[in-house]
Amino acid sequence: MFSMNPVWARMTRRFVMLACALLALSCIAGGAQAQATYPDKPVRVILPFGPGGIADITARLIAQKLSEKLGQNFVIENMPGAGGIAAARAVLQAPADGYTLAFFTNGTAISVAIFNDLPFDPLKQLVPVSALGYFDVVFAVPANSDLHTLGDFLAAARSKPGTLNLGSITVGSTQNLTAQLFKAMSGTDTVIVPFRTSPDELVALLRGDIQMEVEFYAALKPALQSGQIRALATSGPKRSPELPNVPTVAESGVPDFDVTSWNALYAPAGTPQPIIDKLNATLHDVLANPDLKKAALDLGIDAKASTAAEIDARMRADIAKWGKVIEAAHIPKQ
Repeated sequence: MFSMNPVWARMTRRFVMLACALLALSCIAGGAQAQATYPDKPVRVILPFGPGGIADITARLIAQKLSEKLGQNFVIENMPGAGGIAAARAVLQAPADGYTLAFFTNGTAISVAIFNDLPFDPLKQLVPVSALGYFDVVFAVPANSDLHTLGDFLAAARSKPGTLNLGSITVGSTQNLTAQLFKAMSGTDTVIVPFRTSPDELVALLRGDIQMEVEFYAALKPALQSGQIRALATSGPKRSPELPNVPTVAESGVPDFDVTSWNALYAPAGTPQPIIDKLNATLHDVLANPDLKKAALDLGIDAKASTAAEIDARMRADIAKWGKVIEAAHIPKQ
């Protein structure tokens, strides 16, 4: 059997160790350089929603501030489609270099839970950068309703099972699943009525076809401000900053109820960590901007950054949470 000369063996080991050390230094230097020069061209932010909606307006507010801070345009590209599939494909087909990012919401977690064969895995193929903002769901009734608190609604629902209608938009939406969770946790026999759009739902509420609706603040804001409807409760663990005088569902008779929607920025897996870190640090700065926070709050969004680990944990928790709600409500998987 061939035996290497001990001297040559030591020299070979030293050479290998030196080569590994140089490679490591090269990677560190390359990562530092990537962070220092990034971005040196426009950045695409793919949005799984059409133009004009809450997510689109929010994304454009943040993109503008990122552009100002980093000196390159952050360009919003709208790619609506069921489950965010079109947007995810566009991001995953792009190089993992930080120049194509995804704007996702808790709706992505719902997609993982409700689609049997979702053609992408956000937990493996994408990496979180930071949360962008958090927002609650509002429980509202017509202004002339004799239900003045959520406790009144609960009492009426329990005294007359199956007679009160609770409106939401499409089956499987955050609003619809919030209604399903409310029904389950409150132990009430209410009829959940889904509508195609938020305006359709509001018309039904004002017409008396439904007694209460579950919807995001931005969709209800004009009707709330005009006095057509009243907010009875919000869905988060603490009172919403845009409706500080409105109690939470948990305060109103359904202990531990907690639904908070979120937006977050993601990148393809394999994106250099220094770029992820730079984006995260910049977003912490941008989302603390008072003007941006005020503009976001007008939409019902509490603009706030997070660590990558925090939003990753939130995605995983929401996948598990909504999976249980979907199963309990017997909502067919798609």
